[in-house]
Amino acid sequence: MRIRSVVLVALLSPAIAFAVKPDKPGCKDHALFPTRMPNYYIAACEAKEFASWPFKLQKGRTRMVEGKYTFLTYAVDDRKDDQTGEAVVRNYENALKKIGGTVADSVPNWWINGSVVVDGKEVWAEAERGNGKIWLRIVEKQEMVQHVVADAASFRDGLKANGHVAVEGIYFDTGKSVVKPESTPALQEVAKLLSADPSLKLWVVGHTDSVGQIDANMALSKARAEAVVAALTTTHGVAPARLKGYGVGPLSPVAPNDAEDGRAKNRRVELVKQ
Repeated sequence: MRIRSVVLVALLSPAIAFAVKPDKPGCKDHALFPTRMPNYYIAACEAKEFASWPFKLQKGRTRMVEGKYTFLTYAVDDRKDDQTGEAVVRNYENALKKIGGTVADSVPNWWINGSVVVDGKEVWAEAERGNGKIWLRIVEKQEMVQHVVADAASFRDGLKANGHVAVEGIYFDTGKSVVKPESTPALQEVAKLLSADPSLKLWVVGHTDSVGQIDANMALSKARAEAVVAALTTTHGVAPARLKGYGVGPLSPVAPNDAEDGRAKNRRVELVKQ
């Protein structure tokens, strides 16, 4: 992540030269907040190319953000150096604002989160104060890179074995029904499946998670299924009579909807043999 150095120097109060303990090997400050509260060291760190985190909202609500995930745990060796919740929240609030960010929500003596756009990417950050610790979570918002895309043969085998098969690699923006360009490899494989068996007819079925109103999810899942049908017939040469799109919203989950990994599995497009 590239952020102008002239901005960086204006962030959190710099650490003193002689920390009580060194940072855990392999850990370092995130580029978004390259300095830290005085006398804190990095006790633990975690980085994932893709994960999700439920950023806090008041009244027990959360806002799920997906992307490149960084988790840093700052700690003090001597509790007399522990900063107050007010100081931690105010420091991160000011730091975020100085780089053009916006505070989303906070509890003044406990936690704060918000977002900023860096190099065209939306980045979310949350700082939380604990006893002798500060937990900092940052998610650089982005779509997951889909490394596994099923092919025509696996679609054929799935239909033969189960009568239906999920199509990995078809993408939509959140709440939208426009098929994204990176869905092309998966759509090509569906077209190959149909080309190899001229008698095959399919229902294209859209599924959603349970977030939001059911009527809206039912409409969205149908619109997405019909968008896939349209892409296959207009761009990939499939006869319209061989496909029909339907939506079942959240009514046929394959995983629980109470966690993001389950919701991600439930947001899918399936082929069902007519």
